Amino acid sequence: MSKVTVKDLDVKGKHVIVRVDFNVPHKNGVITDDNRVRAALPTINYLTENGAKVLLLSHLGKVKTDEDKAKNDMSIVADCLAKLQNAPVKFVNATRGEELEAAVAAQEEGSIVLMQNTRYEKGESKNDPELGAYWAKLGDLFVEDAFGSVHRAHASTTGIASHLPSALGFLVEKEVNVLGKALNEPERPLVAILGGAKVSDKIAVIENLLKIADKVLIGGGMSYTFSKAMGGEIGTSLLEADRIELAKEFIAKGEGKLFLPVDTVVANDFSNPTEIKTVKAGEIPEGFMGLDIGPETVELFKKQLEGAKTVFWNGPMGVFEDPRFAVGTIEICKTLANLEDATTIIGGGDSASAAKNLGFAEKFSHISTGGGASLEFMEGKDLPGISIIPDKE
Repeated sequence: MSKVTVKDLDVKGKHVIVRVDFNVPHKNGVITDDNRVRAALPTINYLTENGAKVLLLSHLGKVKTDEDKAKNDMSIVADCLAKLQNAPVKFVNATRGEELEAAVAAQEEGSIVLMQNTRYEKGESKNDPELGAYWAKLGDLFVEDAFGSVHRAHASTTGIASHLPSALGFLVEKEVNVLGKALNEPERPLVAILGGAKVSDKIAVIENLLKIADKVLIGGGMSYTFSKAMGGEIGTSLLEADRIELAKEFIAKGEGKLFLPVDTVVANDFSNPTEIKTVKAGEIPEGFMGLDIGPETVELFKKQLEGAKTVFWNGPMGVFEDPRFAVGTIEICKTLANLEDATTIIGGGDSASAAKNLGFAEKFSHISTGGGASLEFMEGKDLPGISIIPDKE
């Protein structure tokens, strides 16, 4: 897939609308992790340094009530952005109207306007054609650089792009290249590690990876549904009873390449356990729940990762937020961080948080900025925010 990129556009003197992902974690008006702002800087800096007049659009959080609006005010991001680069930044506390239009019209080359949260507009997530057309009138060109949003057909992604000459920014271009190579032309062996809570969240990606990967390792909460499908006892562990038959199908299809936990760390209570122990997979006592993969599974998974040349990891191996049940995730993270001559990719979400919190982020080849988008990409789905960008001629 070779799409038009920002470098293919003549941006000098042009109003360039850039969809960025500034959906940053924040508390009491303070950003707690500015990585998403930093990830957008290469595209923003390229545009300002080449004389563009940049209008940035992003959502922040979920906006359903007035309280949500107040909590997810984009002004905190404007302050952060201004500190991270040299171009002048003007924040406009509006998503349409005279104030926004005047600010854009008054822009000089190399300047930035950051608009208020796109989700203040109810038509954003519905891809309201009128809203997309209105925003498009504010610019000459459109650049898609919010990988975390490209799997959604929203007014600020596909809506604007349907009206203007459009291109991918550097961040999305990198995601497409790295994930595309892992999916379509991986250096083998390709090993996928999937964790997290639910089979239902990852049905399509498991199905697709069983076709293309050399090995698929499954841990986390979803593994107990597989254990039940094999006739095991899982106590009070997480179970999707309506996915047992599907798990059986995956086990049959994945014979020889699907690897499941052989032991599990269990506790007699989720929040305040009085007893924690390790048992064989499928032998969880009544009143206990599985909360992490056990040491034998860690060794099994390490063995399957030996010699891997491409690894895609999405989802923790247990309840890694609790140190008592984080060992499996930590060990997998360490193993991947130290794999030699391998392309190691984290598909965003909790796995990315784990790698960053554990101090291993720099050792991975690529950490995706979009958990949902990376999963849908690995499912082989078309992502609307990418599909609408024209191919290079």
